[in-house]
Amino acid sequence: MTDRPSAIGKALLALGDQWTMLILQRAFLTHTRRFADWRDELGMSESVLSGRLREMVAADLLEPTPYRSEGRARTEYRLTPKAIELWSFLVSIWAWERTWVELPPGLPSLVHDLCATHIVPELACGHCGKAPVTARDTSTTRTPGTTFARVAIPRLHRRTVRDRIPRSPVSYFPETLEILGDRWSTIVLAAAFLRVRRFADFVTELGIAPSILSDRLRRFTELGVLTPSYRLTPKGLAFFGVFAFLVDWAQRWYGGEAHTDLTIVHQACGEPFAPRLQCPHCQHILERTEVRFR
Repeated sequence: MTDRPSAIGKALLALGDQWTMLILQRAFLTHTRRFADWRDELGMSESVLSGRLREMVAADLLEPTPYRSEGRARTEYRLTPKAIELWSFLVSIWAWERTWVELPPGLPSLVHDLCATHIVPELACGHCGKAPVTARDTSTTRTPGTTFARVAIPRLHRRTVRDRIPRSPVSYFPETLEILGDRWSTIVLAAAFLRVRRFADFVTELGIAPSILSDRLRRFTELGVLTPSYRLTPKGLAFFGVFAFLVDWAQRWYGGEAHTDLTIVHQACGEPFAPRLQCPHCQHILERTEVRFR
């Protein structure tokens, strides 16, 4: 057994951090590209921001691009093609929040330009077109070598302190970042979708320290994502679209080790699930260039 992570493990090493998620979200939503703008909008220290930008460049999520301002050479950071494909993953998180998080007024809405309608997208199958698709409409299989312990690589930085999360209306909400804001939380959720139920099985599957697992399971229970018996609640099951887009993106962009495949099958058509976002008003599959936040 090699210590190198699977495709999902590599994706989580790239994305499993609250600041990284917020940097990406601002790059999509407000087209933020410059160091000072991220620092001021997110309230990040310059050292933390420098570290995250460096990691995101190394992960091919951001591309440094020179420009001149007031006669001086400076650098801005543009989303790479690899990062741009995360738009559906990030919009799925936003859509989950609209149903399951208590929202303040004045939040941006998503407009589908083709039908000029404010929408909350629904999950669709790219093969047969059926929508909406839920976790109960699919089955997930994995080869014997697919173990989530393959993400057990030392963290690059400490977990973000909850009260430092920005509380801006255009940021993801603290509750959301509790669930997706570090790789252990995300992988606990992924294991729950694969019907891992017992504490000992989580430890074996994830290669996670019992103390870390206890903390994540406790928080998930408090947030209503898991029941006390560690089964997904309706609120937790509603994260399925986010999980599906993460798996799809990971396996297209990261070469996993042999025999570590994870396949989600859409039972209605029997094909590997190709997640897509669909407009619930006009039933068109959403394209990134046809939607905008207002």
